[in-house]
Amino acid sequence: MPLAIVMFGFALLAPHLEGPATNAVLHGLKLVAVAVVAQAVWSMARNLCPDRPRAALALLAAALLLVVSGSFVQIAALLSGAIGGALLCRNLRAAPGLPAMPVSVRTGGMALALFFILLVTLPLAGAAAPHSLLALAGIFYKAGALVFGGGHVVLPLLRDALVPQDWLSDNAFLSGYGVAQAIPGPLFTFSAYLGAVVAPAGAALLWSAVALIFIFLPGVLIALAGLPVWLWLSHHPAARAALAEINAAVVGVLGAALYDPIWLSAVGNGRDVAIALTGFLLLERWRLLPLAIVVFCVVAASISASIR
Repeated sequence: MPLAIVMFGFALLAPHLEGPATNAVLHGLKLVAVAVVAQAVWSMARNLCPDRPRAALALLAAALLLVVSGSFVQIAALLSGAIGGALLCRNLRAAPGLPAMPVSVRTGGMALALFFILLVTLPLAGAAAPHSLLALAGIFYKAGALVFGGGHVVLPLLRDALVPQDWLSDNAFLSGYGVAQAIPGPLFTFSAYLGAVVAPAGAALLWSAVALIFIFLPGVLIALAGLPVWLWLSHHPAARAALAEINAAVVGVLGAALYDPIWLSAVGNGRDVAIALTGFLLLERWRLLPLAIVVFCVVAASISASIR
């Protein structure tokens, strides 16, 4: 909630920020996104692609998304990973034993049914009323339903759903993402900023709240649905392999997003490369907090702009 409130406030303030100094700060925030997502890709690749099959799948997913863009391609990459893992990679070790979960099968089944009902009906309703509140709810619900491997994966899903359809610009999207890195809290609260930015006049609070609720809702429903069968999933070879390969494909999805739109939108010259690379190293090698990276990138971008 604290991060959501701050992101909502930034969305209201951002249109009134103009001038060279503000442009330099916003450019620095985009370079923050480069450094943070690069570190996320690197870290996730080490953890989720420890062998050749999973590394190959990640590279294949990245190549596919760089050639053919769109949320459908992202879904196809994840499904391909699940199918390939279930059929070909059943030799993964089982997770440690888990305790019995205090959710009945009936409750889990109802949560799962609601999860799929909303996943189907909200996008259909949004297609019938483009750029409406229903369309916004469908976009954020779908993004929340398809995130595997960590919050950073929501970046390409939301960007592909919002920017090409003219909800907002790449600059506005990446600036908000950079601000989200400066504040503690889950990255999903970036949705509070996006909902407010795309809202019609006088409706920022409502649209921000809808975006925030609907991006978190699918995770809650699928968690309730999964609790009764988690022990089965953790010990069933095909299910275990499918989940592992989905997470490997996610690395490729995020890697593709690191190049397009993040790198292409933020990096314009050698100084930008140096700033982003330094931010990455400060995160990865020196383990500095993201807030320190935000400060560094903003200050460095401002100095760079002043000497052009």
